[in-house]
Amino acid sequence: MIQDIYPHILHNQYDPSRKASSRSIVLAFREGDVLIRGGSFPRVKNLAGISENDLIYLFSIDDDKDYFLLPGEAEAPEGFEYVNLRAFRDRELTEGYTAFAAYTAVHLAGWYRDNRFCGRCGRPTRPDDKERALRCECGNVIYPKIAPAVIVGVTNGDRLLVTKYRTGYNHFALVAGFTEIGETLEQTVAREVMEETGLTVTNIRYYKSQPWGIAGDLLAGFYCDVQGDDTIKMDEGELKVAEWRTRSDIELQPGQFSLTNEMMMLFKEGKT
Repeated sequence: MIQDIYPHILHNQYDPSRKASSRSIVLAFREGDVLIRGGSFPRVKNLAGISENDLIYLFSIDDDKDYFLLPGEAEAPEGFEYVNLRAFRDRELTEGYTAFAAYTAVHLAGWYRDNRFCGRCGRPTRPDDKERALRCECGNVIYPKIAPAVIVGVTNGDRLLVTKYRTGYNHFALVAGFTEIGETLEQTVAREVMEETGLTVTNIRYYKSQPWGIAGDLLAGFYCDVQGDDTIKMDEGELKVAEWRTRSDIELQPGQFSLTNEMMMLFKEGKT
């Protein structure tokens, strides 16, 4: 999965004292696209007119790669371009830990962008000096938003329920959805399966989690078993495909990035 970057290590502790140098790595975004050259991000020295003081420290990877955010938008210097995050992730030149850095950074970039002003009183916010938070004079404290969501592998003997979204991503996936306020993750599993496919499930069991910064999610993967009638009543507003597939007929997603694909692969290989 995209966060599996071993032997590299992400250090995401907040450190407002960390200052950029001319060789620090800069993450710049424009409408969700990331600024790159080949498979690499710019350094401070590549961005004319940008001061080290304009940058926000995000995180480090290993002990020698500090990543900083350029707030707002910047023109692409000669040789650089803004590209879609998925396209960047899939480039042969892109190393796995670099793709993970971009997915993590875009989550924080959106949070800084959307909280420049206090939602309680409208005053400008400022970064806290001890933790990853934005503070306002009125006392409001804003932390990065992380949206819990579930990925659900519904099993029916040697068959797995696979889906395709009506719009957007066009490869096979699993039932998925966001957790509502006042709801447990297990309740989310049962509700989302019912809403999308009309099925009742039992034996809900946790598998693994995954940060998915491009959407600000923390994904929790669950397997469960269909209970009773296995006739699918698909939500046609959300899905264009919902069907049972035997292990040998499951079509995996391209790449090895997502929790969804790993869960489908495990079932296909008879490991769950």
